[in-house]
Amino acid sequence: MAEPPSSSSALPAPPWTVRPAARAWRCAPTPGGIRDFHAALPDYAPTPLTRLPGLEAESTVGRVYVKDESCRLGLPAFKALGASWAIHRALTERTAAATAPTVPITSVTSVPPISPVTLVTATDGNHGRAVARMARLLGQRAHVFVPRGVHPQALAAIVAERATVTEVQGPYDEAVRRAAEEAAEPFAILVQDTAWPGYERIPGWIVEGYSTLCAEIDEQLRADGVGEGPDLVSIPVGVGSLAQAVVTHYRSRPAVRAPALLSVEPQTAACVLTSLIHGTPVSVTTGDTIMAGLNCGTPSSIAWPYLNHGLDAAVAVSDADTARAAARLAALGVSAGPCGAAALAGLRAILTGPGADARRTALGLDTDSVIVLLNTEGTAANPLTEPRR
Repeated sequence: MAEPPSSSSALPAPPWTVRPAARAWRCAPTPGGIRDFHAALPDYAPTPLTRLPGLEAESTVGRVYVKDESCRLGLPAFKALGASWAIHRALTERTAAATAPTVPITSVTSVPPISPVTLVTATDGNHGRAVARMARLLGQRAHVFVPRGVHPQALAAIVAERATVTEVQGPYDEAVRRAAEEAAEPFAILVQDTAWPGYERIPGWIVEGYSTLCAEIDEQLRADGVGEGPDLVSIPVGVGSLAQAVVTHYRSRPAVRAPALLSVEPQTAACVLTSLIHGTPVSVTTGDTIMAGLNCGTPSSIAWPYLNHGLDAAVAVSDADTARAAARLAALGVSAGPCGAAALAGLRAILTGPGADARRTALGLDTDSVIVLLNTEGTAANPLTEPRR
């Protein structure tokens, strides 16, 4: 197995960058059939797309919606979409190689029995819990590597899925390296939501799984009279896999007006922002943050080309700004953990303060614009507390 990327020393990360050509870039669409796969799962239902008039007034835009992933397939974050699809694909492929089944495999629960394997991953919380849940449902084992700073409640939730959990006294990138080493053992499969040269197929399936979220947004906006789609989507970003899925969705439809796409990261882990500034993938040294699921130091290798060409803008936000955003969403009835609330913190960062008029103009925003915030996790996934030292 190829080695995951190594870390380099931290580079200064400006809080904002804009890329005027992004809306003109186009890519191939996601393969079909993924939404149907998810719809066949027992706990599937589209997550809410909720309009928040209170945010419209303070943001001086036409409409603000939040895509609320605080309950997705029975878990408090969006990650189950990618984990379920990727594990389905990986186990199906393994079974086909071993038994050449003649019965079509149409859902995650229809995979024929195989010799038990261990699904190995590294996580800041939500992805690991999703992998552990799928492993338990399918009668497989899970081994989850967790970096420092993950909330004890998130750890307990992974353990509750009957996974083996190994805490790593280092950052996320170190946990990824440990997981890759463990997955080199026989009867193990690495199910990682970041990619590096030599390990890209399963991360690609994870990205494909996230496309269901975007398809739901299209349907929900049309049902609310917004058939032309959003003008801006604000996306919390760790290694960039969800952002890759969003870029793919909106940059693969040449006949549709393209929205602006904004990535939002912690100031202490702004690897995508820093990479965009330097024009090449950069690994940064991460610090402590309440946005544990975004505390990643290296962009995914398969995500980078999409982020580099398809993101209109990137911004980094502070823990304090994210905490305020979470409190505002809570007051509006939306359960948002720090990672999910980062989408609102990023929107506020670009729409307020010195230079806000220039940032609005750069993103094509006005008083009629439609904004979609991706609330990627609820408070049950990652309670809003100070980072663990």
